[in-house]
Amino acid sequence: MKKAHRNNSPLALMFLDLDEFKAVNDTLGHDMGDVLPKEVTQRICACVREADTVARLGGDEFTVILADLDERYQNVELVAEAILRKLVEPFSLADNVVHISASIGITFYPEDAVTFDELLKNADQAMYAAKDQGRNRYHYFTPVMQEAVQKRMRIANDLRVALADNQFQLYYQPIVELATGAIRKAEALIRWQHPEYGLISPAAFIPIAEETGMIVEIGDWVFRTAVNRVAHWRAAYCADFQVSINKSPVQFAGRGVSHDIWLNQLTELGLPGESVVIEITEGLLLDASNSTKDKLLIFRDAGIQVAIDDFGTGYSCLTYLQKLDIDYLKIDQAFVFNLTPASKNMALCTAIIVMAHELGLKVIAEGIETNEQYELLAAAGCDYGQGYFYSRPVATEEFEELLKGAHPKFAL
Repeated sequence: MKKAHRNNSPLALMFLDLDEFKAVNDTLGHDMGDVLPKEVTQRICACVREADTVARLGGDEFTVILADLDERYQNVELVAEAILRKLVEPFSLADNVVHISASIGITFYPEDAVTFDELLKNADQAMYAAKDQGRNRYHYFTPVMQEAVQKRMRIANDLRVALADNQFQLYYQPIVELATGAIRKAEALIRWQHPEYGLISPAAFIPIAEETGMIVEIGDWVFRTAVNRVAHWRAAYCADFQVSINKSPVQFAGRGVSHDIWLNQLTELGLPGESVVIEITEGLLLDASNSTKDKLLIFRDAGIQVAIDDFGTGYSCLTYLQKLDIDYLKIDQAFVFNLTPASKNMALCTAIIVMAHELGLKVIAEGIETNEQYELLAAAGCDYGQGYFYSRPVATEEFEELLKGAHPKFAL
């Protein structure tokens, strides 16, 4: 960096992470996992000049320092592309042929940063951007990345006080029985009214809550708030009303106390387990550990029902539909969008409905926005519908107006 400063020439720092390195360790053992980085190093070195620097930081992480750059981007891109090409060529490890790739993040001194720590952090962020875009590629650092990281840190810090300061709210979206138009269920959806940023989308803060582990405490608040509300609605409007509550895979991976707390809260309110539906994703079932399965069975034994959210967009773990006593499949809105009588989406929706009914499951279609979508799904035998055709997610008071039948959409 000092030399680049004296010569007034830019310097590029590459941060390189191997894709699928863990799989090599897991399948071939750590001995081969030690050989592979040596082979990788030789290939990287073959792509750079003698004056450049290649270093292994540890594990499967490498850095490449390109100094004395004239035509900055052109030179760097040539090196990055050469490294990617070299690393996708097969590796021979003992009697095994291994295929890997790499993700590369690139940052520049002094344009992006003037300290080593900042440069390394920038290159690391750019590398993760390359992974997010599909791996086996390179990505340049941009100031937008830094802004996103800083905002992420602020949100993570603010999440720690959001519960104590009562900044969260629960909204409810009706789930309508298609045959009658009656509201039998609702999905509870969290909203964060931030004092500075206003309403923050769950898509912006739930991943951060999962990464920090705060999702467990937040999830307990959601459950407690939702079941208190459903107790009122069962008494005032519909004796068999159900509320659907999303449960993060992180909550299943925790120490296992949430389900005890939840069951105790139902008991205290005098509510049966059938008043609650837990919504989980297909991905959770695909990676389900014995601990996850045990927790699902505890819910089942307590009468709590389980729905697979966004069904059909993941790996469709059909064997688990019977093993884990799933109660509902929620057809993802991607299949409901542009639904027409002769469309492929119609064929997919019909197939899901028929399969579910053969297995004794009920079906909920998400994302219904038009009368035609409703009529097609109802004719196909879909049990329930959810979407803007009926209502957006709304605050408690407005949802109670829907329960009273004040909304014209429910006079079907």
